[in-house]
Amino acid sequence: MNKEQKKNYISEMSEKFENSKAIMVTHYQGLTMVQLDDLRSKMRDHGIIFKITKNRITKLALEKTKCKDLSNLFSGPTAVAFGEDAIMSARILSKFAKENENLKLIGGIMGNELLDQAGVQNVANLPTLDEARANIIGILNASASKLVSILLARSEKMSNLPQEISETQPKE
Repeated sequence: MNKEQKKNYISEMSEKFENSKAIMVTHYQGLTMVQLDDLRSKMRDHGIIFKITKNRITKLALEKTKCKDLSNLFSGPTAVAFGEDAIMSARILSKFAKENENLKLIGGIMGNELLDQAGVQNVANLPTLDEARANIIGILNASASKLVSILLARSEKMSNLPQEISETQPKE
């Protein structure tokens, strides 16, 4: 890389670190290009950028951003996932790491919170926003349908009550 390319790389990476809500750092040593392309494709489907980094220059890009605490993770063959949805990023990377032991999740940032390896795994197990909404709607819907069935059952019993009373009364 010449000086101009390095400057462009630093400004591009600084912008991505500053503007991304979810950043996941991985080690990819041992993955083939086919595997990396497959992972990039899965990430791209969800609007996530998966980029192999140049550690020394990336550390320079990190210095002036909110993500400067991640700089100690950049050693060895490192790649970064930039996205808006931390849960989806962590979920895709976690699933891929289970299928390919050469991908290692080493940390990240969700919003302003620094995540270690265990934190990334915990985020991967959270429901997405859409799943959480569906669960809430399911709970509310179930409660409403139970309430309606209880009210209908009571009204049916009440409508049958005069008939039952008349049948139990002695006839004259």
